[in-house]
Parts: sequence; structure tokens; C-alpha cells
Amino acid sequence: MNVAAFSMFLAIVFVTLLITYWASKRTSNASEFYTAGSGLTGWQNGLAIAGDYMSAASFLGIAGSIALAGFDGFFYSIGFLVAYLVVLYLVAEPLRNLGKYTLADMLAARFDTKKIRGFAAFNTLAISIFYMIAQLVGAGALIKLLLGIEYTTSVLIVGTLMTVYVIFGGMHATSWVQIVKALLLMAGTFIISVIVLGKFNFSIPYMFEYMSTATPLKETFLNPGVKYTEGLDTLSLTMGLVLGTAGLPHILVRFFTVKDAKAARSSVVVATWIIGAFYVMTIFLGFGAAAFVGTTDIVAANAAGNMAAPLLAQALGGNMLFAFVSAVAFATILAVVAGLVLTGASAFAHDFYNEILRKGKAGEKEQVKMARYASIGVSVISILLALVAQNLNVAFLVSLAFAVAASANLPVILYTIYWKKFNTNGAISAMVIGLISSVGLVLISPNVFSPDGSAILTGEALFPLTTPGLVSIPLGFLAGYLGTVLSRKKVDEAKFDEILVKSNTGMDTIHRV
Repeated sequence: MNVAAFSMFLAIVFVTLLITYWASKRTSNASEFYTAGSGLTGWQNGLAIAGDYMSAASFLGIAGSIALAGFDGFFYSIGFLVAYLVVLYLVAEPLRNLGKYTLADMLAARFDTKKIRGFAAFNTLAISIFYMIAQLVGAGALIKLLLGIEYTTSVLIVGTLMTVYVIFGGMHATSWVQIVKALLLMAGTFIISVIVLGKFNFSIPYMFEYMSTATPLKETFLNPGVKYTEGLDTLSLTMGLVLGTAGLPHILVRFFTVKDAKAARSSVVVATWIIGAFYVMTIFLGFGAAAFVGTTDIVAANAAGNMAAPLLAQALGGNMLFAFVSAVAFATILAVVAGLVLTGASAFAHDFYNEILRKGKAGEKEQVKMARYASIGVSVISILLALVAQNLNVAFLVSLAFAVAASANLPVILYTIYWKKFNTNGAISAMVIGLISSVGLVLISPNVFSPDGSAILTGEALFPLTTPGLVSIPLGFLAGYLGTVLSRKKVDEAKFDEILVKSNTGMDTIHRV
């Protein structure tokens, strides 16, 4: 057991539990639990968004992907960053102006029907659980490497902690854990990046020249086509990454934690600068791991490459830097899974329980109580699934969540805001077809089936692409369109006019303009 790492792990847990205790004193009603009373400033929420977004996939998965596959691993960094332009220009302000606690609230502003709310809540739960599996897989591998604790026990430890944060602290605790984590992650990544660059005499051209011969891939390390040999597969991955963020529920609910659209917009700007700086530095993490750790040792520690960044820290700075970086990775996972649990619990308690089962009549205490029960349920399901997905790369697992979000959520969000003729049937069609097609294509893809038995099952894949976005995203949009034009349901055009005004101005009715 690494004593320094264990001590820093305990310090991270202690600080986050202190934050949770402080937050619990401020969480007395549903608004405080779901959205921190919409009391965060733009820069605070921007840091929290960055902390929520820079997940185990970013820190552990991307570093490993770049180290093992070179340029192809960097596709994740490019896609994750560019995605925020879609959020900034198309989604952030309308969502803040129309919603209250959840994504379903925004859709219900135009379509006041239980079916819409129910499907939206179900999609939120599905995407949140997909995303959470990736974080728990990363946590299990990290703690096993550092402390010698078995993978199953490691996942249970993280699962217990994330549930505690949400149950007692709600969005207040989740937000501040994410803010602290964002600052720690940027500091750790910057330190490693400077050391790596120093090893190359602070010359980026020399670094690239060195990397062209430093790995078994030789010059192909710097060229696309190592991991993604098919152009369509690369396009499918990129589509999911770029469009998926605008449909991720745990990112979208962050816009409800600020008071108005202006603060939501500034949140995205702050988050984009922080995230952009971080993803540039993933080049140094990946290159450094390939050069100074070696692909053999990276794969020996974890077949998917998830331990590349901690191993690089150990190679460059010994046990202390290794301990610090590993503790930061642990904080990264805790912050993200807390946000995911809260998002899933909110969807169940607010949308399913209060709005559908109780017809909006559940009291504040009753809603919070149900949300806490839902937090436990979401955590248990995610932990069980994470135990099965132990050997999958966490960046890949997150890319699947992005594809589902882009296929099932983004079409209905954009149609709701911008298309006058869009109706209830179209909304349900988009959500159902988007979810079924994206998940279904994954289940028959090379990620699940492979002839050599390297995937979950042995056999030929029926769908040739590793990510479903190229097919499932257009299907989601097409289903929303056809469901609308083939339906005989009339559209309340006055309602759309009201939504159009409110989404752009924040005013409740068109008559106030």
C-alpha cells in the first residue's frame, strides 16, 4: 500500500465530507436540494461545470488513449471541447429560461403531458447510469492500483461516498465538491505538463519529433488511423462527442443553479476556457506516459490504459506526485459521480414521483425524502453494472453515454425550442427511437462481440461501428420529424410563440414584451 497516496485519499475524503456537512445545513427544501436555490454565480457555476465535465474519462481515459493510440486518442479531447460551442449557442440560455429543476421541466413548458415527462426522466436515468459506470470503473482500477484493495471493494467505497454526498448535501455539496475538484485537477495536470515539457527542453517541435520514434507505433503514433481505421467509425465517434454534451442531463441541470440566462451564458464561457486549457494539456499527459512509462507498463497496470496518468506522475515525481495525482483522480471521480447520482435522483423524485404519481402535490420534505431514496437506488444499479464493465476503457464508456444523449435528448431539445410545428408525438418518437437505436446498436457492435473473444462476448458483430452516433443521431432527429408530420395532433402555435419569447428573454408570457 502506498502510504502517501492513502493519506491524500483520506484528506480528500475528509475535505469533501466537511463540505457535505456544511451543505447539509443549507439544504432544507426541494429547490436547495435540486439546484442549490439557483444561488451560484457565473464563475462558480463555470468551475462546477468544468469539475462535472472533466471526468475520469478525461483524466484517466484520454491520457491512456493518447499513450496507446497516439493521435486517435486525442479525438476525445477535440470532441469534448468543441461540444461546448453547441451548448453555448443553442442550448444554455433557452434551457435556463424554460426549465426549473430538470430537463423534463423544460419540455413540459411546451408539452404539458405526463408521457413527455416520463420518457424524458427515463432517458435521464439511462444516460446518467451509463456515464456513472465509466467513473466507477476508473475508481475501481485506481484504488486497486494504489492501495491494493480489490476492484469490487473499491467500487463499493466510491459508491458509498457518492451516495452520502447527495443524500445529505444535495446540489450545494455536489457543486462545491466539483469546484474544489476542478481546481485540484487543473493544478495536478499543469504540474505534470510542465515537467513533461521540461523533459523535452520546453520545445514542442522537439517533443513531436521525439514521439515519432518513441513508441512501437513509430511515426504512425502521430497520424490518425491507429485505433480508428475506418473513416465512418471516426465520424461516428466525433458526432457523438460534439453533439452529446448538449443532451447530457448532469451538465444541463447545472444551468438551473444560477439565477438567470446571463449567468448561465457566463458559466459556459468560464467552463469552456478551463476545459479548453485542460484538454490541451492532455497531449502532454498522453505523450509523457508513452515516452516515460511505456505502453507495456501502462497495459500491465490496466489493459484499457486507464492508469497512464498516475503512472506518469510516479515516473516523473516519485511517490509524492504519484500520490497527489492519484488523489486528484479520486476527487475527480467523486465529484462527477455525485453529480450523476443527483441528476438521476432528481429525475425520479421530481418527474416520476412528484409530477406523475403525486400530480405535483408532493410537499417539499416529501420530495427531498424521495430524492434521497432514489439516490440510493441509482447508486446500487450503477455499482452492479460497473462490476461487469471492469475491463472497458472509461473514455469509450463515456463516449457511449454521449451518443445516447445526442440521439435521445438533443433532437427533442432543439425541436422544442426552434420548431413551431413540433408536437407531442414527435417528442416521444425522438426520445424513444433515439434511446433504443443508440443502446441497441451498441449491444450488437464490436464492443460486445468479437471473433477472438477480446470483447464481452465471442462472435461476429452485426453492427460494424464501435460507436452508434452516425446512425442513431440522425434516427433521433428523423423520428422527431416523422412523428410530428405523420401525426394528426394539432399544434398550439400560441404556446410556441410564448415559448419562443420566454426562451430568449426569460419573460413568462408574450404579453410582457
